[in-house]
Amino acid sequence: MAAPIKNTNRLSLAMERTGQWVFSQEIPTDVIVEVGEANFNLHKFMLVAKSNYIRKLMLDTKESDVSRINLSDIPGGPEMFEKAAKFCYGVNFEITVHNVAALRCSAEYLQMTDKYCDNNLASRTEDFLAQVALTSLSGALVVLKSCENLLPLALDLNIIQRCVDIASAKACVEANFPSRSPPNWWTEELTILDVAFFERIIVAMKARGAKALTLASAIITYTERSLRDLVRDHTGNGTRLMEPEDSEMRMHQRELLESIVTLLPTEKAAFPINFLCCLLRTAIFLRSANSCKNELEKRISAILEHVTVDDLLVLSFTYDGERLFDLESVRRLISGFMEKEKSVAVFKSGDFGDVCTTAMQRVAKTVDAYLGEIATFGDLSISKFNGIAVLVPKGARKADDDLYRAVDIYLKAHPHLDEIEREKVCSVMDPLKLSYEARVHASQNKRLPVQIVLHALYFDQLKIRSGAADDTNNNLPEAMATRNQLQADVSLVKENEVLRTELLKMKMYIADIQKTATTSQGTSASNKGTLRKTTFFSSVSKTLGKLNPFKHGSKDTSNIVDDSAVDLTKPRRRRFSIS
Repeated sequence: MAAPIKNTNRLSLAMERTGQWVFSQEIPTDVIVEVGEANFNLHKFMLVAKSNYIRKLMLDTKESDVSRINLSDIPGGPEMFEKAAKFCYGVNFEITVHNVAALRCSAEYLQMTDKYCDNNLASRTEDFLAQVALTSLSGALVVLKSCENLLPLALDLNIIQRCVDIASAKACVEANFPSRSPPNWWTEELTILDVAFFERIIVAMKARGAKALTLASAIITYTERSLRDLVRDHTGNGTRLMEPEDSEMRMHQRELLESIVTLLPTEKAAFPINFLCCLLRTAIFLRSANSCKNELEKRISAILEHVTVDDLLVLSFTYDGERLFDLESVRRLISGFMEKEKSVAVFKSGDFGDVCTTAMQRVAKTVDAYLGEIATFGDLSISKFNGIAVLVPKGARKADDDLYRAVDIYLKAHPHLDEIEREKVCSVMDPLKLSYEARVHASQNKRLPVQIVLHALYFDQLKIRSGAADDTNNNLPEAMATRNQLQADVSLVKENEVLRTELLKMKMYIADIQKTATTSQGTSASNKGTLRKTTFFSSVSKTLGKLNPFKHGSKDTSNIVDDSAVDLTKPRRRRFSIS
């Protein structure tokens, strides 16, 4: 309600001022000019002397006496008609950079040109434009801003193009040779423009050869000023925005963002990645067109090696910091970067599986740290967690310590997972690529599945047995060689278990035979008391004969010579050892 009251007050003041200088002529008025809600009591002869348009209205009317004229569609409204009427009456008024464009359009509308009257309002405003308004960057931008409500007449009169040419030229000069501090002061001046006029300035600067960083500086300043509540906060912890998604404000912001994205220079390093992430977060929040989001994702993927954890968190959380956005944008960013690295590897005739560039290692470390930050949220499913982790090739991680930390945080934040689900979470990391400290922690971590703990313990035993001292400063062995060694040792353990089982069976069999032999010997001694007393050596000989393993388990002892056949009267000569 404030706007109509303000407008009414301005109209009242205009009519009051007009009445003061009109009635001072001491001649009764004979025509009423209607401009919107304002009525001006004026004299026909004063208006006709300067305005060819009003003259034609008087001549073309069929009425004998014209007492009322409607000029509601005059550019600038009642205020500009008041000044045009003052000019007709020869009353002084001030021409400024704020009203000169409107006055020029009003003069054209009323046909107050030199063709009809010398030194008319049109030529006066043209002189002011050329000599005052368009001599500085600020003046040109103010005039251009005032043309927003003067379309299409301001465009037909070439006012807009003249302002764009002057502003773009002076902006390029300021970008290269700043005349005052701060050096980028001119970017703040551009923020007063509507996005359509701002686009004209950027296109003109690009045509004049402006650098990508210069254009980027102007676009960043304009965006942060125009979408202050959405882009300015780079932390992702902005204030709660309760505006409905389908409101007029949100629709305007959506159109504004999509227009800004189309202005971005093609150079990938022109914009900081945190600014691009903020734009993408805003596009997700405003539900912008897919083409807008795809363009931003493409730009971020191209320079993803410069991304930080905070940048990825900006993309992941809502403005209140309470909920997670759909993480598909983060997945597409990482996937796009890996596809780019794969293309480079193929171009260099390399194997992508063996490629481990510095950029890829940096992204891998950032992704692992990012997983650790989002792992605490209970609504993060295992599939989404693993889906992001597996996008990074295993070769890009020299060690899986950061990934292990993220997995441990996830398990701690989701204590109700069963054994199979915990194994699924842990499947994204390789226990053989953990550092000594991480393996020690894993071996004592009750949240980990038993299989992972055993892998950690066995790896240390393998290192000790192989004699390779594990030091924190030493590089870990190649995962493939270690895995092959582990498989070989597992096979050896299985074979040892089989042999141990067979040996146990043999011991049980021998024990059973010994028991049987003892029973048989007692029975034979009682029934055959007349037999000679056996010697110690003969007893041992019989026992060994029965336990002979080289007879394929046969109990036949018929080939053993009886002790009675041995002549003991002349003992055999022996050396000092038993043979």
